[in-house]
Amino acid sequence: MSRKNPTLLSDGKALIEVNPNRFARGGFKLFSEDWKNTVHQLEKMTTVFNIDGGHLLSDPGGTWIYLIDDDSAYNYDFSNLSPSVLGNYAGLSLEVISVLPAMDIWQTLGFEKQSGSLEQGWISLSNSDGITLSLMGPNSCPHLFFNPSLTYFNGKENPAVIKRIRDLGIPITEEITVFNEEGLVDNIIIRDPDGYGFFIFND
Repeated sequence: MSRKNPTLLSDGKALIEVNPNRFARGGFKLFSEDWKNTVHQLEKMTTVFNIDGGHLLSDPGGTWIYLIDDDSAYNYDFSNLSPSVLGNYAGLSLEVISVLPAMDIWQTLGFEKQSGSLEQGWISLSNSDGITLSLMGPNSCPHLFFNPSLTYFNGKENPAVIKRIRDLGIPITEEITVFNEEGLVDNIIIRDPDGYGFFIFND
């Protein structure tokens, strides 16, 4: 593996880079030819570090955000990839201490509010590439939370998705019954070895 030929995993929607470097930290990568003006704005809100090939900052939830000075790094065709056993990818979920400051950072990075509110405990944003983020306020989710978490919404198909996950022997981190009046497990959370969370929900 190299910087020019990274190890990537994808289901055609989510794209995950596997980086064995000891200095690698989980986070979110965005690409652009020139981050200069954006970084200038971000420096008024938070600390921005210069790194090899770009810049690094974090949001109020501690999610690391890598701004890479290259807008062609991941120009791949994923149209022939098989869908994930986890179902329908719906974006990233981030739990943050302060939702409004987090929104300021993500909006500066090109994301716009789509739905939700502070009163509801969550706000969803997306950018021009169709990337969706959901910001959750502290203690707004009655289940475990790992930053960042990839979210999959499967509606009425979720029980079948959960069964496939069990049949494959994938360890389940949490079985969630709090949303079900009959106490059934209709949502689950799994976690990969690097700590990423995966919400397999029926929303």
